[in-house]
Amino acid sequence: MSFQEERLRRTSPIRSLQLGDLKISYVPDGVVYLKPGGWLPAATAQDWEHNAAHLDANGNLVATIGGLLIEDGERALLIDAGVGPVSLPDDPGNPLVGALRGGDLLDNLAKLGRRPEEIEAVAFTHLHPDHLGWAHHTAPGDELPAFTQAAYLFAEPEWTQQHLRTATDVTDEMLATLASQARIITDGEEIFPGVRTMFTPGHTVGHASYTITSGGRRLIAFGDALHSAVQIRHPEWSAGVDSDPAESAVHRHRLVKELQEPDTIGFGVHFADVVFGRVHTTATGPTWHPVA
Repeated sequence: MSFQEERLRRTSPIRSLQLGDLKISYVPDGVVYLKPGGWLPAATAQDWEHNAAHLDANGNLVATIGGLLIEDGERALLIDAGVGPVSLPDDPGNPLVGALRGGDLLDNLAKLGRRPEEIEAVAFTHLHPDHLGWAHHTAPGDELPAFTQAAYLFAEPEWTQQHLRTATDVTDEMLATLASQARIITDGEEIFPGVRTMFTPGHTVGHASYTITSGGRRLIAFGDALHSAVQIRHPEWSAGVDSDPAESAVHRHRLVKELQEPDTIGFGVHFADVVFGRVHTTATGPTWHPVA
């Protein structure tokens, strides 16, 4: 097994890169194991034989969970907030998701020199529990969720059309906890120096990606528009939990094209230990190449 193949089936540590004036860091919170037959139902057994490098020893996709920290001097923005202090065993009857573990995000923020109260805003890609995490969970001994000083930024359709949310364990109680800090953002809005929203619905009704531009380079944080690096070569493969599989496929094709543009990096929050990468065009199709 090559070193790169090994990275496709393990979790990621903290990884950072410099984008112009901005420091960009992946902040791990945990991991969830995705069952490929249910998660990417369009892929056949033969497809997985050809893409076996993406599967761990148990035949699952290793999906990291965490957030993306963007630092501009003293200022800091976080995109997504992990899953929080949650641990769930594998349920053999669940065709989509295996074991899940979270809880590391605050410790990893501290390793990066950041306290939760220093985060001025948390921008969410969508309303699923593995992205809301520490915005509503509390650490042991704490009375309030971690990011008490932060605005919670949600794409307008995601927040206003909550009644359309599907395949999620987000409860009304969670939403009530978020509401007092929630702020609606629009497509293309600049929410932090160099950071703009880019709506990419399909996984959920208002799923948002974020483009981060500085020093003549661009990073696209695409959230759950793609869950695995294998979808770079197969953007037609929609997730079994996508609210609109056809629409999500349209945006995946668009994202893969944009990621092939010069000076463009991608961030895949669930991409095992290859969270930062570039898309290279090869004879067999587009391929994800890690850059950090």
